[in-house]
Amino acid sequence: MRITFTARHFKSSERLKEHAIAQVEKLKRYYDGILDIEIILDYIKQQQVAEIIAKVYGTRLTVVEKSEDMYKSIDLAVDKLERQLKRYKGKLRGFENQRIAENF
Repeated sequence: MRITFTARHFKSSERLKEHAIAQVEKLKRYYDGILDIEIILDYIKQQQVAEIIAKVYGTRLTVVEKSEDMYKSIDLAVDKLERQLKRYKGKLRGFENQRIAENF
């Protein structure tokens, strides 16, 4: 899994970058077919935005979260992406089971 980190309109601290990467690396335990993850942090007026784009086989999962704290935005975005990965993995399993049932 390749992780790309981008900070727009501000210079991110090393601690913030390490926090974001550590949170994203936890997603491997939910689905190991993640190819790339792109973390984009941005300030828009008073809102602090965390956008995470995960590229998996066949699709792209995108999450955008806004809050008053960048760490909170990252955590909320990772939680939302975790739910999307679980749903995606469930759809793949359902498709495989359906295909096996058709052959018998």
